[in-house]
Amino acid sequence: MSKVLVIGAGGVSSVCVHKMAMNPDIFSDIHLASRTRAKCDAIARSVKERTGQTVSTYEIDAEEVPALTRLIEQIGPRLVVNLALPYQDLPIMDACLAAGVDYLDTANYEPKDEAKFEYKWQWAYHDRFKEKGLMALLGSGFDPGVTSVFAMWLKKHKLKTIRQLDILDCNGGDHGQAFATNFNPEINIREVTAPARHWEGGRFVETPAMSKKVAFDFDQVGPKNMYMMYHEELESLARFLPELERARFWMTFGDAYITHLTVLQNVGMTRIDPVLYQGKEIVPLQFLAAVLPKPETLGPTTKGKTNIGDIATGEALDGSGEKTFYIYNICDHEDAYAETGNQAISYTTGVPAMIGAAMMLTGKWQGDGVFNMEEMDPDPFMDMLNTHGLPWQVHELPAPVDF
Repeated sequence: MSKVLVIGAGGVSSVCVHKMAMNPDIFSDIHLASRTRAKCDAIARSVKERTGQTVSTYEIDAEEVPALTRLIEQIGPRLVVNLALPYQDLPIMDACLAAGVDYLDTANYEPKDEAKFEYKWQWAYHDRFKEKGLMALLGSGFDPGVTSVFAMWLKKHKLKTIRQLDILDCNGGDHGQAFATNFNPEINIREVTAPARHWEGGRFVETPAMSKKVAFDFDQVGPKNMYMMYHEELESLARFLPELERARFWMTFGDAYITHLTVLQNVGMTRIDPVLYQGKEIVPLQFLAAVLPKPETLGPTTKGKTNIGDIATGEALDGSGEKTFYIYNICDHEDAYAETGNQAISYTTGVPAMIGAAMMLTGKWQGDGVFNMEEMDPDPFMDMLNTHGLPWQVHELPAPVDF
C-alpha cells in the first residue's frame, strides 16, 4: 500500500490528486488536508466522478506543527506532498521529521514578511533528515522542477558541460479576465515585483524588477514579450552545474498584466507589510489576493497553450564542439481542463508533483537527506512526463541564443 498525504487544496493540488488517482498502482490510498476542508471535499468529489477513486479529507492548519504531526501519525502515510504556500514549507518539514515521514514540495521556502525565496533554510535540514533516514525532495513542479530535470537530461545525453542556460516560461493562454494570476496571487505578485537576479561570472547579479524585456517566438504560441526575473531553480542549478557561466529565467507577460500590476504597485496594493485599517492590521497583498479571481476558477474560460523549456549551450558530449539545444513542453489549457478540471498552469505544476512522488514511492529516486531535482537520475522522470500528459521535445539550434 502506497499511502500518501497531500497538503493544500488549490489548483495544483487538484491536478496532483486527480493524477494520483489515475495511477492507483502507485497511489493506492490518497489523503488530502488543508485549512479549508470544503476545498478538499470539492476535489475529492471531482476525483470520485472522474476516476472512481476515493480521497479522504481533513482540516488542518499547516503552520501548527504539533497538530499536523498528530494528523500525519494518525494517517500513517509513506510520503507527505506539500502543495501549500511556500512560507509553510518549514513547519511541514518539521512535522515530517517529528512523524518520521518523507517529504516533497514544489516551491522553496519564503518568509512571510520578506519576498525572498531561497533554498538555504531547507538545505539546513539535510542532516536532520539524513539522521532519521528520511528523504526530502525539493521543487518538484515545472519551474522549479521539470526545468532542472531538462537541464540534467541534456547534460546526461547531449552536453558534456552547460556553459549558458536560459529558462523560458511562456503562458499563451487567455482567461478573459481584466486581471488575474494563473497561480496563487500572493506568491505570483511577490515573485514578479521582487528584484530580478541572474547568475553570471560566479555570482548573482541583481537588476530592477521587470527591467529587461525581449521578444521571443514560441512554438505553437507565437511571439511574446518575456521579462527577466529571479526564480529559485537558478540557485540550485548554479550549485549543481558548477561550470555554468550564465543562467537566466524569463517569463512572458501581456501588456495589460504589466499595466494593472504597475498601478497596483504604485498605489500600495502589493505591499506585504501590515497596514492599519479600521482598527485592524491587514496585509494589502493578502487583501488583493482575496478579491482577485481564484486561479482554480479560471479553467473553464482559459484557452491557448503554455510553452516552457530550457535553451542550453555547452560542449557536445560527442566531442563535436559547442552546441545549443532547446528542450520544452507545450501544454494546452483546454486539454488540461478536460482531463482534470484545471487550467494548464496548475496542470504543469501538479503533474510533476505527482511524478516526483511516484519516483520516491517506487524507489527510483531515493536517499537520506534533503535533495534537489538536479541530484536525481532524469531518465525515469522524463519517461513519465511523456506518458502522463507533459510530452517534451528537443531540438538542436544553429547557434547560441543572444538576448
